[in-house]
Amino acid sequence: MTRPPAIVTDAELGVLDVLWRDGPSTIRHITDRLYEKRTTAKYATVQKLLERLEDKGCVRRDRSGFAHTFSAQVERSVLIGQVLQEMAQKLCGGSLTPLLVQLVEGGRLSEDDRQMLRRLIDEAP
Repeated sequence: MTRPPAIVTDAELGVLDVLWRDGPSTIRHITDRLYEKRTTAKYATVQKLLERLEDKGCVRRDRSGFAHTFSAQVERSVLIGQVLQEMAQKLCGGSLTPLLVQLVEGGRLSEDDRQMLRRLIDEAP
């Protein structure tokens, strides 16, 4: 999988989420997962989002079948890392520490999350 582009919109992220959860999918499948009722306009919206994501290198299109299928080309963890780095750069001069402190002090981490974070810190090079 490749490195994600600098900007992925919320709508594009919704499409990627379907691909991450369900694997390679058609436009129809993605539209059905994103919207309660499929319409031509919603189908066209998903099609445009997929085109943008393909241009950004985030999805790959398989044209071998009658209905094209799309698959994610960027891993969720890679995208999360990039978004956190960008946020840290904008808000904290590049340091991730204030973001982590906010998560811990804000009570947003479960006990399992805290244990995993401790283990990762202890094992870090």
